[in-house]
Amino acid sequence: MESSRVQSLGPDLAHTRTRPVHWIATAAAVAAVVAGASVFQPPAAKATPAPATLSAHRAGGLPALLAPDPRAAHYPMDCGRAEPGVVDRASGDLDGDGQPETVAVVRCETAAGNPPSGVYVLAQPERAGAAPRIVATFVDPKEGMSVKDFAVRGTKVSATLLGYSSTNVPRCCPDLQRKVNWQWRDGKFVLKALPVPGSV
Repeated sequence: MESSRVQSLGPDLAHTRTRPVHWIATAAAVAAVVAGASVFQPPAAKATPAPATLSAHRAGGLPALLAPDPRAAHYPMDCGRAEPGVVDRASGDLDGDGQPETVAVVRCETAAGNPPSGVYVLAQPERAGAAPRIVATFVDPKEGMSVKDFAVRGTKVSATLLGYSSTNVPRCCPDLQRKVNWQWRDGKFVLKALPVPGSV
């Protein structure tokens, strides 16, 4: 996908403008992606070690061995005959409570096409042996977006959201994009859409 052909995700995911009034609309539209993330206060829980295969993965200064295992979670995705698959994950103490959370990028596992992604925040299970709890949804697969450049640095989660300007655009080739980040502030995750490249 050539970067010169990729537009930026705007208020309606169909076009962009650089007028100041549109930044307000853009922020409101992107905020809809995290409607379920406005309240996030996982209760204190003792960390349950994840499988040793994740122990080498580190993000935000915390070993994934101490964080919830994204492969053990149950995701609210309708994949038909396919299964949800974790395509990326990173861990960190996002809310500063001393307990690491895991952020997982998940999509339906298919042999072809580019199925939409979901981005979920996981906390430790309420009891030993249970699946990790989904405590926030950053991106709902129903939004029809894909995710790239995903990272957790400290308490900040960043990504580039990819979308489509119309139903005529092939699902393999998203033509809209917008860089965003989420960060814990005042008891909730706050979403910030970064400026469109080249805007004033």
